Amino acid sequence: MEDSGDILCQVSAFKDMLDQVNEEIEANIQTTREIESEIVKCDEIENEIATRESGLTKMIFAAEFEMSELIQVSAVARTSLEHLEKELSYLRMKREEVIKRVTDKWEAFIILCRKFQGDITKGEDDELWKLLSQKEVLENENYNLSMKVNALRNSMSAFVEVTLEELHNSNSALEVEIQHQNWENEKLLDDIEELKTSLLATSSSDNNICKHHPHASNNGSDIF
Repeated sequence: MEDSGDILCQVSAFKDMLDQVNEEIEANIQTTREIESEIVKCDEIENEIATRESGLTKMIFAAEFEMSELIQVSAVARTSLEHLEKELSYLRMKREEVIKRVTDKWEAFIILCRKFQGDITKGEDDELWKLLSQKEVLENENYNLSMKVNALRNSMSAFVEVTLEELHNSNSALEVEIQHQNWENEKLLDDIEELKTSLLATSSSDNNICKHHPHASNNGSDIF
């Protein structure tokens, strides 16, 4: 019995040891799973990092390409700026020359104007006064001619108005006369119609008399 008890104790101890080993195995399996999960996460992170790295590489290449283009554009712009500065300098020089020429011409014009004014005040420009006098005479003649034309236009307008009024009156009288003639013609036509009607009535009555008295007709023929 004691041997059986020892065996049972040993079996129980082995079972406890086996349970402990199983627990350790389960713990190791769980740890392994966690490690595998972490490895998968690390792989995903590495893939994401690789993707980001690829995107950043593309962005770097694009930025370098844009930088190269910007450098070229900057060089072209610098060249254009230098060209524009040269043109601007040339235009400024031409502007100064034009201003100088205009100033010189303006000063010469002022001198000529002053000289012209001096000549006028001294009475040396008689031709101008003659022209002014002729202009005044022509303006007076033009005014008189305009007055005559206006008077003639007014008289013609009055004559036309009177003529139109006379024509209107004549037309009115003619219309009245035509209406009177039309009335007389209508009356004459009515009289003619009445005469025709009376003649037809008389002819019809004569025919009826001849039909009712044939002997009278024969006797009359014998008489003749």
